[in-house]
This record gives sequence, C-alpha cells and structure tokens, in this order.
Amino acid sequence: MATIYDFSLTEMNGQPINLSDYKEKVLLIVNTASKCGLAPQLETIEQLYQSYKDTGFAVIGLPSNQFHQELENDQETSDYCQRHYGVTFPMTQKVKLNGDDADPLINYLKEQSGKGAIKWNFTKFLIGKDGQLIHRYAPMTSPKKMETEIVKALE
Repeated sequence: MATIYDFSLTEMNGQPINLSDYKEKVLLIVNTASKCGLAPQLETIEQLYQSYKDTGFAVIGLPSNQFHQELENDQETSDYCQRHYGVTFPMTQKVKLNGDDADPLINYLKEQSGKGAIKWNFTKFLIGKDGQLIHRYAPMTSPKKMETEIVKALE
C-alpha cells in the first residue's frame, strides 16, 4: 500500500520535491489559488510555517487552476504569493485536483480522508510525523484554527 512518502512533486523552479524527505515532520499540504477570495490564508499559513519550521513543521502549496482562479503561469503565481503574502514555503507547479488527470498525491489524500472530491481552493491536509493523515480541513477553515492540532502533532 502506498504511503505519503511514495509521492513526489515538482517545485515551481523545476526542482523535485520528494515527500520521503519529510519523514518525521508534520506536513501541511494545501491547494492554493492566487485569485481566490481565500488567498489571504497564505499569510497565516506562512506565519505558522515560520513559527514551527524549526521544530519539524513543513508546508507545501499546490497551486491549481481547477476553479479558474490561478494566474497564467508558475512564475506569476510565485511572484504574486511572495509579494502579497510573503510565502517562503515550497510551492509546486500547477496541479489538477479532480478528474482523470488529478495529481496522484491529491487522489491519495482524498482517498485517505474519505471525503471525496476537492470542492474549492484552500483544502488543507495535515499529515503527522508518521506519514498518516491527521485531518482534512475545509477551504473556509482558518489556518489559525489548525495551530493547536499542529502543535499536538509536533509533540
């Protein structure tokens, strides 16, 4: 059976992201979209990342244009997220969230959560140090509301 560590992604700059490099870390995976009304969540996600990255917390953003709210290309997305929200955590090249060509990692996380299709941008997946899904958060859930669970997972 696959685990989270069997997957890899591609960062916007073309560098591979091997999830096996995140063993023993608490990982937040979030699908993003620059033009989404929920994009300001990126600022809070970045604050959480800065607060806990030295204690084993990591974040990976997966931009998607599935709901027609992402910028034209990866460079524009990267520049926008850095300029407007101070994002320093890794962001991948655009991925598909649903359908036949959905990203394999997203399919795996949807299956693990048992909640089916991604219905909107900023669905968030919190993964424990053991690689197991702790919780799938709805798009409207404020990243600040995840902090207690992040801290608990880091213990």
